Amino acid sequence: MPANILVVDDHEVVHQSVRMLLQSRPDWKICGHASTGAEGVEMARRFRPDVIVMDITMPVMNGLEATRQIASLKLGSPVLIFTMHESPGLAESVRTAGAVGLVLKSRASRDLVLALEEVLGGRTYFRP
Repeated sequence: MPANILVVDDHEVVHQSVRMLLQSRPDWKICGHASTGAEGVEMARRFRPDVIVMDITMPVMNGLEATRQIASLKLGSPVLIFTMHESPGLAESVRTAGAVGLVLKSRASRDLVLALEEVLGGRTYFRP
């Protein structure tokens, strides 16, 4: 059975790019796409994906708050933050929110697949 991945990002281009990047893996399936943090929480509750790829900056509810809410639900769906923001202390904020990894969008082609492999294997992914 393929691993189900929920993508939560408000930019359609990012969603399509992630879909194209992950299509090379027959053992992975995008089970849904949300464009706000609030939708992401609801879809996580409904689908209970194997992993959630979550942007930070979104309307209605940002990705860190959505991650906190998902973590509090104890669904067993780890969150991998996928963001364009790079700042000191970002990794600590991501960990504090309950995410298990962080990938910068600028490094997506190099890091996203590896990060998903790590997270699906029960590990974390925080690389410089």
